[in-house]
Amino acid sequence: MRAVIMNEPHEIHTGDWDTPRPGEGQVLVSVGAAGICAGDMYIYQGKNPYAVYPVVAGHEIAGQVVEVGAGVTGIEPGMRVVVEPFIGCGHCYPCRVGKSNCCANLRIIGVHMPGGYADYVTAPARNIHLIPDGLSTFDATFTEPVAIGVQACRRAEVGAEYVLILGCGPIGLALIEAARARGATVVATDVVESRLETARQLGAETLLANEALVETIMAQTHGEGAPVVIEATGNPRAMEQTVDLVAAGGRICIVGLVKRGTMINFPGLDFTRKEMTIVGSRASVSCFPEALELLASGHIHYPKVATRFDLWDAPNVFRRLNEHPDAVQKGVLVRESATN
Repeated sequence: MRAVIMNEPHEIHTGDWDTPRPGEGQVLVSVGAAGICAGDMYIYQGKNPYAVYPVVAGHEIAGQVVEVGAGVTGIEPGMRVVVEPFIGCGHCYPCRVGKSNCCANLRIIGVHMPGGYADYVTAPARNIHLIPDGLSTFDATFTEPVAIGVQACRRAEVGAEYVLILGCGPIGLALIEAARARGATVVATDVVESRLETARQLGAETLLANEALVETIMAQTHGEGAPVVIEATGNPRAMEQTVDLVAAGGRICIVGLVKRGTMINFPGLDFTRKEMTIVGSRASVSCFPEALELLASGHIHYPKVATRFDLWDAPNVFRRLNEHPDAVQKGVLVRESATN
């Protein structure tokens, strides 16, 4: 089959790759479209410590079932589906307590095994979700990032309240949508005006992330601080600032990633003085059904701000995004020969 292959950092081309076959309990999917996320860019840039080259990236995948392996029931060829890329071992402590997203032996389609930048991809049947009627294959690729937003909102127990989101990149935009779907009044911040403009299109009030941010938030909240602060920048300083921005008794959810070994400093007294709750949120678990429902219901407008690219032009697209990371808000690679 044809695939987009990353041989090493900054070395990408289209070429031949062995066509996968579904094993027992697996499903073979003809890829229709696959999103571009920061994780895929990290593989291209050589920043992902788990990628082993050569690799076929792509973990935001939608397409059509071609073949099912032995023992698979309820899934048939011709069905339109999305692929949940995180595969837990099922045996470690996180898996035993329902947190397979934190599996000690986690495998990710598009990182540890071939992903969606190809004609076909295989996945366990339990990781396959049917696309609702009326939802396009293109829009369905947003299930994975929206699921990340759903997971973070669950972790932060977001309701109909003031929610401050730090960062308006691809995940920040998904967070805005997921929080607003729960009835939240969302205020979003970033240092890039084009990202703030997109956040406004999705219904968030926006603020430039500058030295006056804490003062501005305090003025908006009558000196109390934000009931919920969700960090999606991956910036250590922004993570540390969440403590100053959150209200006493409020919740902080850290979604952004920093390099291994990076330390974050929080003022110790505020842990008791504010009695705040600080949680992390990693990818998602059991969130794909809700994400698909949100997309199908029209509550999510994120796909409307995305840019469509031909899958086989991926080498040029990755080079362009590497040089100009703010060129598009969100990119989706579409396999034009597939049914969309």
